[in-house]
Amino acid sequence: MDKKMEKTSQKATLKKVLHYVKRYWPFLLLSLVFAAVSVVFGLYLPILTGNAVDQVIGKGAVDFAALLVILKRMVVVIGITALAQWIMNVCNNRITYKVVQDIRAEAIRKIEILPLNYLDTKSSGEIVSRVIADVDQFADGLLMGFTQLFTGIITIIGTLAFMVSVNVTITLVVVVITPVSLVVASKIAKSTYAMFKLQSETRGEQTAYIDEMIGNQKVVQAYSQEEETLEKFSEINERLQKCSLRAIFYSSLVNPSTRFVNSLVYTGVGITGAFSVIRGGLSVGQLSCFLSYANQYTKPFNEISGVVTELQNALACAARIFELMEEEPELPETEEVKVLTHVKGNVTLEHVDFSYVPERKVIENLNLEVKPGQRVAIVGPTGCGKTTVINLLMRFYDVNRGAVKVEDRDIRDVTRKSLRASYGMVLQETWLKEGTIRENLVMGKPDATEEEVQAAAKASHAHSFIKRLPNGYDTVISEDGGNLSQGQKQLLCIARVMLCLPPMLILDEATSSIDTRTESKIQEAFARMMEGRTSFIVAHRLSTIREADIILVMKDGSIMEQGNHETLLKQNGFYANLYNSQFQT
Repeated sequence: MDKKMEKTSQKATLKKVLHYVKRYWPFLLLSLVFAAVSVVFGLYLPILTGNAVDQVIGKGAVDFAALLVILKRMVVVIGITALAQWIMNVCNNRITYKVVQDIRAEAIRKIEILPLNYLDTKSSGEIVSRVIADVDQFADGLLMGFTQLFTGIITIIGTLAFMVSVNVTITLVVVVITPVSLVVASKIAKSTYAMFKLQSETRGEQTAYIDEMIGNQKVVQAYSQEEETLEKFSEINERLQKCSLRAIFYSSLVNPSTRFVNSLVYTGVGITGAFSVIRGGLSVGQLSCFLSYANQYTKPFNEISGVVTELQNALACAARIFELMEEEPELPETEEVKVLTHVKGNVTLEHVDFSYVPERKVIENLNLEVKPGQRVAIVGPTGCGKTTVINLLMRFYDVNRGAVKVEDRDIRDVTRKSLRASYGMVLQETWLKEGTIRENLVMGKPDATEEEVQAAAKASHAHSFIKRLPNGYDTVISEDGGNLSQGQKQLLCIARVMLCLPPMLILDEATSSIDTRTESKIQEAFARMMEGRTSFIVAHRLSTIREADIILVMKDGSIMEQGNHETLLKQNGFYANLYNSQFQT
């Protein structure tokens, strides 16, 4: 990214951040007011200190009465300053964490409506890193910005005003030298944005890799890949260390550079002021007051330079989260779409073409007509497009050409929610959320009675193992089923569908993780469940689909053969070869 594009990107990101901040303008206004109060009273304190010094004229010539009055005022001023700073910090914290809350909530809402092709091409760890780590880094920078930027700017303006009221000449010395520190800070800060962005991206890559390895630790150990995994992690970790060190090194140059310039300011004030005292232009108390002001005036430049560096990091992290939030969502539903009702199970695919990537077609000119209550089995070699057909039926993906229709209505003309509610789906990959067994079963029917829940569990042969769990249906399981076996998790997913009993069913390798004895019982339960319901069955074990009304034999995205089991065996074609290969002795 060249410097011009980088600057434009920073401005665009800052504008988006301010869009969220302005929602909380009352707190922003309060923060500014109390920042001004704390600065004004903080600047009044050196005047009181100078006056106190002037009351100590010499040995035996101390005005204790006047000194006591000044000390009381100082206590009051310090108390008001502390209270104002506390209120300002409360406001800043509220703004920051409300903004973070809004951004995270919006990011999660966006993830919910992102098309599956985005989630399929991005690692979950990298997305998690954007929503968690990057937003945390952004919050730290934003909070520091509010806390120090406001007070810093007001302090500079206020200090200048107070210094001008004491001595114009010395004030000019301060004003002439201090801009040098800003020039130095801005030069260094500009070069750190790209480094912080690289740091954030590498951190996301590391999080994604850790997430992948933890989720697949059994496979890693089964194939003795521990050394290779550690090497890959070390390589990413080393890159993260290098780019982090570079970013921190360059950003750490800001503070000492500005401090050096500001020390020159303090020295200039001290020398100029000393000559002024000798000539009688200033009292000793006024000089001490001026030195204090010079210190207060230069301090914000150090803080602001640090804030600018932190803001570079914050903006780099914000840019990544905004990239996620600005991804193209699923095609929005128009006002013309209708709720799909009175579904009997008529499904039609007309001249359907589909590809995940333009250069490689997965499905080409697919035609199919399914009547209510028919069982449609889809078979074929791996990669032929079986699961893709399911994705199109559920409208997880939209067809490139042609149409998928339910009850003679193009599914693009009905709401996704009503379409998906018409299907009950059991996949090979089980998914269970953290919660009780009961909470997982009633996901599709939250108002189900206890009798209905247990009936569905018994029908799916899950009831017996559920009752053996420590708390039965109230047993809490962790994410993705915890210590349950793969077969037990699949039985729960089957029970979840049996509880809903929608008009159409999709069974994608639904019994792949279940033993043969239990499978025969599940097939009986499925047979009862599928009565009168249109069903789509994807299976590799061809013994499970003999009773299907229609068997679609797919290869390379097209239907090669179509018919029932007996018809296809008589044809002695591709299906017959597949079937016989599974039962050869």
